Amino acid sequence: MIDFMLNGQPCRSEASPETSVLELLRETLGVTGTKEGCASGDCGACTVAIGEPGPDGEMRYHSANACITPAHQLNGRYLVTVEGLAHGDALHPAQAAMVACHGSQCGFCTPGIVMSLFTLHEQQRQAPAPLTPQRLEAALGGNLCRCTGYRPIRDAALSMNQHPENRPLWLDAAAETKNEAKAADNDTAFLQPTTLAALTDCLKRHPKARLVAGATDLWLESTQRLARFERVIDVTRVAELNAIDEATLEDGRSGWWIGAAVTYSRLEPLLEEHYDAFAHLLHRLGSQQVRNRGTLGGNVANASPIGDTPPVLLALGSRLRLVGPEGERELPLDDFFLDYKRTALREGEAIRAIFLPRPEADQTLKVWKLSKRREDDISAVLGAFAYRLKNGVMRDVRLAYGGMAAIPKRAANAEAALEGKAPDLATFQAAREALSNDFQPMSDVRGSAHYRRLSAANLLERLRLVIAQADTDSPREVMLHAYAH
Repeated sequence: MIDFMLNGQPCRSEASPETSVLELLRETLGVTGTKEGCASGDCGACTVAIGEPGPDGEMRYHSANACITPAHQLNGRYLVTVEGLAHGDALHPAQAAMVACHGSQCGFCTPGIVMSLFTLHEQQRQAPAPLTPQRLEAALGGNLCRCTGYRPIRDAALSMNQHPENRPLWLDAAAETKNEAKAADNDTAFLQPTTLAALTDCLKRHPKARLVAGATDLWLESTQRLARFERVIDVTRVAELNAIDEATLEDGRSGWWIGAAVTYSRLEPLLEEHYDAFAHLLHRLGSQQVRNRGTLGGNVANASPIGDTPPVLLALGSRLRLVGPEGERELPLDDFFLDYKRTALREGEAIRAIFLPRPEADQTLKVWKLSKRREDDISAVLGAFAYRLKNGVMRDVRLAYGGMAAIPKRAANAEAALEGKAPDLATFQAAREALSNDFQPMSDVRGSAHYRRLSAANLLERLRLVIAQADTDSPREVMLHAYAH
């Protein structure tokens, strides 16, 4: 049973484990303003807002793709759809601005766009800040529209504050209403443990259950392949998996243990402060809706050879903390990926946290992603390069690639060719030649084997050029330049 608030009204419904929020709305509850466009989290037509009280007690909403959000994750949450925005006959500023700017034509994508504008407006209201082009791009980057050319939609976003602040009264009352999720017992098909001990118990009882966090990949099995899940364990409510803790390892490295259920959106401020290149990579990792739901732990556990974050974590020398019925253990991320979609996780184990090392004072990280589309697309090739320049030579060189093998993988031969050498033309020529012995990429719809080999070598050449320019390019400028070529 799912208990939640829908547009200010209590709602209770039953659903099978693989049911999405979109299916629950349209097929069970008859709330049809939210549309299905792609059923894969790409187009944004199904965008809704999900809220829960923040530390200050005020309701915080984030945008989400209803088509790939598990319905059971609404338990104890507040769901807002386009039907709930108007206050009587008075339109919400997001709706009024879209009307005034002629931001809708066929109207199919409009509900999702309005909901993205609603969450943006709520964030602006709670924490006023200049609406920069980057922030506007992030808010609307996950909404596609075939009709309007986007200019009217952009104008609507920029003019919301010029319209009367008509908001349904229940929006302000929502945070005052307690709507706590009930802990699911072990007899249900969708388990929602709230502590690490409860998660361990669930894993012990149901070692073959599917684990879910953001569901940005797992739920495609339901929407695209019509899979049915016998039992699902939701890790998003586990307090320990939502923590970001500073720590120092036994080898003296300091950094942060990032809980496996921490979303990309929550991780962004930390990366922006310490790893600019990693932070900019997140801006290209899916849409805002995906970053609001997707997790670092899920991206690692999924073990996709074209996942965006594993190569970066490999380059940084990250570690994993795993938890299961037999307790906790740690291992280097280098030892985690075994073969295509196969990892070192034992039956009944899950990732508890990922260690992100604090950057050394003289350490440099460069990350470049090549994809057919700049935004919201999967990598064809991704290169992550960490190194130090000391006394004119390269030290602690770690080069990792995605899209070049069955797993995210370091380029050991190329690393050896660079380690302890001056970053000159001859050294990098040797590294590019060594790279050919590190990988035997395959051809697929995202790129041929020849393209991948050439691109991977060219990213090394780009690294040489960046070093030669004394790192005068910002990570964002370099990423843009890499994409353009």
